Amino acid sequence: MSGAWRIGVDSGGTFTDICLLDARTGRVMVWKVPSTPADPSQAIADGLTGGLEEFGGAAHDIAYLGHGTTVATNALIQSRIAKTGLITTQGFRDLLEIGRQKRPDLYDLQVDKPAPIAARRHRLEVPERLRHDGRIETPLDKAAVRAAAKTLLEAGVRSVAIAFLYAFLDPRHEQIARDIVAEVMPEAYISCSHAIAPEFREFERFSTTAVNAALGPVLSRYVRRLEDRVADLGIGVPAHITQSNGGVISTRLAAEQPVRTVLSGPATGVVGAVCLSAMTGIPDIITFDMGGTSSDVALVRGGRPEKAGEATVHGHPLKVPMLDIHAVGAGGGSIAHIDSGGLLKVGPQSAGADPGPACYGLGASAVTVTDANVALGVLHPTHLLGGRMPIDRSLAVAALVTLGAQLGLSMEATAQGVLAIVTANMAKAIRVISVQRGHDPRSFALMAFGGAGPIHAARLARELDCPRILVPPHPGVLCATGLLLTDLMTDFARTRLTALKTALPIIDETFAALGSQAEAWFAAEGVAAEARLIRRSVDMRYAGQNYELSVDLPDAPFAGTEGLKTAFEAEHKRMYGYIAEEEPIQLVTYRLEATGLVPKTDFAVHPPAPGPVEAAQTGSRAVWLPEARGWTDLPLYDRSALGPGHRLKGPAIVEQMDSTTLILPGQSAQVDAFLNILIAEAA
Repeated sequence: MSGAWRIGVDSGGTFTDICLLDARTGRVMVWKVPSTPADPSQAIADGLTGGLEEFGGAAHDIAYLGHGTTVATNALIQSRIAKTGLITTQGFRDLLEIGRQKRPDLYDLQVDKPAPIAARRHRLEVPERLRHDGRIETPLDKAAVRAAAKTLLEAGVRSVAIAFLYAFLDPRHEQIARDIVAEVMPEAYISCSHAIAPEFREFERFSTTAVNAALGPVLSRYVRRLEDRVADLGIGVPAHITQSNGGVISTRLAAEQPVRTVLSGPATGVVGAVCLSAMTGIPDIITFDMGGTSSDVALVRGGRPEKAGEATVHGHPLKVPMLDIHAVGAGGGSIAHIDSGGLLKVGPQSAGADPGPACYGLGASAVTVTDANVALGVLHPTHLLGGRMPIDRSLAVAALVTLGAQLGLSMEATAQGVLAIVTANMAKAIRVISVQRGHDPRSFALMAFGGAGPIHAARLARELDCPRILVPPHPGVLCATGLLLTDLMTDFARTRLTALKTALPIIDETFAALGSQAEAWFAAEGVAAEARLIRRSVDMRYAGQNYELSVDLPDAPFAGTEGLKTAFEAEHKRMYGYIAEEEPIQLVTYRLEATGLVPKTDFAVHPPAPGPVEAAQTGSRAVWLPEARGWTDLPLYDRSALGPGHRLKGPAIVEQMDSTTLILPGQSAQVDAFLNILIAEAA
């Protein structure tokens, strides 16, 4: 049968995860290999080869290949970016450096601002100016643009960002400048603000455009390597890359707008979590994705993940639609250390895949979160990945003893201290996306995934008073699984500041223009008419406010603006607790989300388990639990042998190839029809 396999690949900092779906049987299979940070495409090729060999697939039989990547994120964080120049409106050369003049930490006198994407000597001004209504005040000086391009060429600049003050109202000056720069610098990567972020607030728009330009050569080079490796394997379908809004785009568009992929990896996990929560009938969840390098959390309300119009990544504001994901440097590879005040800290530095935790035996001596779990018996003492990856518990114990000697603590107390600190860090991250935004964590279930998520979920849920924990069947590769459930998606936006009472003609006109852009994108991506979906929204505010709230528009035409007013007031009251009835309301930025639906296979409903839960027990292991006042024997269960209806009483450990689930004393767990494990406090 041709086209029988759908494959999702999530390339992380520590492991590369492969999820394979056989469309003939509906069977889902998973595979993991260590990442290759120097060239992530190498681990992808290794994982695809190994996974297909293990499960009897063939490269020519692959119908779909989706990919979540951290290439753009890591390049930005580690400043492995192209040498970038900026051509901008006269008088605005230093805007990237001045920013909003906000201190990231009010009382830290030594805080360092991130280096500007473009150095000052590579930021050049040209005469041009539009008025606030789009009329031309000063025509573009083409000779000045040509001179600026020659200067950047001589300076060895590889990428050029073009960002003029009011280009979001009329892009013609930027388009002319782009053509001139392309003529002078034919090898340069060029990024224009009207194409990347056609919205007001010039600092955020300039920053987004500059980041896109800086990442362009990096992601373009990566995409070419990935395409070559995929072709060498004999795979005949193109790869799709996840973007920050939870949808996938072609590698071509990803190379053109790499800033859209900055949260590529974490977004797929949220998509997978949303689909699983819908099947289990739990629409309100907090996703908890703990991998080897970081923990990513997001809030899903009513089956829809929260979204943001902008975010700050490594100090750089990015004005692109994305899932509202909050990340902290708390993963299995996060390194424990003692700070200058003699206090134990964990992260954000990570041991990564090489040399990795001390227990890997690759020469590392620093204690990581994984070492703490291995030393305390929570993780298997001799191997990971179902036996394919040997480890050495004695190396983890030795590293913890050394660290504990500096703190005056036993090995067990030191290891548990590491786990307590990382739990506190993750709880703080979840409070940012819940409590600080008007949501009570006690009203949400915690969905734990990532290789390390189910290990820490029980304590994290208790810290937050979350009533339930949901552990999916393949938690370690849910991000890869999410790629099999992800639709093609892109966003279009335009800022037009409009008073609500006179907004109807502007609404129709603006969405008609955005709709034309969406139709062109649908055609370019080959999306069939019956697979096209459009969602419209408007960012609204009271006149004089600095921040907007997103309000959905109905699918059908509407006769007036009262519906918009009611929806805005409801959202404003939820967010801020009040309604200013006498204040005029403004529509600011119009947004259109275009989705191309892709075929999906539902997860199978499994019959009740044929035997007792005791048949899934593989033995026991001594585990140090403060909740049990020390070392205690915990029963071990094989996840693959657990079925619907099985119930477990904590404390217990459930092991599988891609993760380990810890159930604490006082908790109970049961397996549902989709093979999820639901954990709750025992009645």
